Amino acid sequence: MCTNYTPTSRDRLKAMRLGLGHLPEGEWPPETFPGYQAPIVMAGGTPGDGVPVLQLARFGLIPRWSKNLKAGADMARKTYNARSESVADKPSYRGPWRARQFALVPMENFYEPCWETGKAVRWCIRQASRDPIAAAALWERWIDQASGQAISSFSLLTVNADGHALMGRMHRPGDEKRSLVIVPRELWQTWLNATESQAIALLQAPAAGQLAGEPAALPARQPVRQRGPAMPMPPAAPASVPPSPQQAALFE
Repeated sequence: MCTNYTPTSRDRLKAMRLGLGHLPEGEWPPETFPGYQAPIVMAGGTPGDGVPVLQLARFGLIPRWSKNLKAGADMARKTYNARSESVADKPSYRGPWRARQFALVPMENFYEPCWETGKAVRWCIRQASRDPIAAAALWERWIDQASGQAISSFSLLTVNADGHALMGRMHRPGDEKRSLVIVPRELWQTWLNATESQAIALLQAPAAGQLAGEPAALPARQPVRQRGPAMPMPPAAPASVPPSPQQAALFE
């Protein structure tokens, strides 16, 4: 699973040639954890029509059936990754899947724990070419019935990676190995406008040699004001606490 990644910067987004009409006004933190907002690319208009649009959305999908803000926030802590094998059937994801709400999440790299030393060591995973990653995702928009506020959120899609040269080395021994789906540049538009059958065909693990990785430092501490949540949340942790206590503890 992926709980932490480095979103692509504004300058690098411009260089990716995504065909965007404009970039959002807001800023996003230098690292993304569940609950943070980050840029995602969606098809403009209806699927199959329109110029791609980029907006900031919350990492952790808020199901459309969430009764209220607190319930949505609680559920979003469990929906930052969606298993491709069951995404069409799970209640949290089947609505956006059937609506073909496919997205690309631009990132420079993502982080996973490697247990080869007997304990979790934080590794940075990137493309061997050092090109930005465009990861496959589902997006959703939840409407707060009390205030009318619309909140966009997303979940990164994952596939089995048992036996993968790099991703097969991540996570605890005996655990199933998973990987993000990296959409090739020539298939970006196809993914954003895919039918369900086309989307299923694109949900593949990265090719051998496509990814490179190395040990990485623990995540930097970020002031609360830089976290940029995409929705009102329960009181945040103090600024002296790392951005994701669960993630930081994993590598101690």
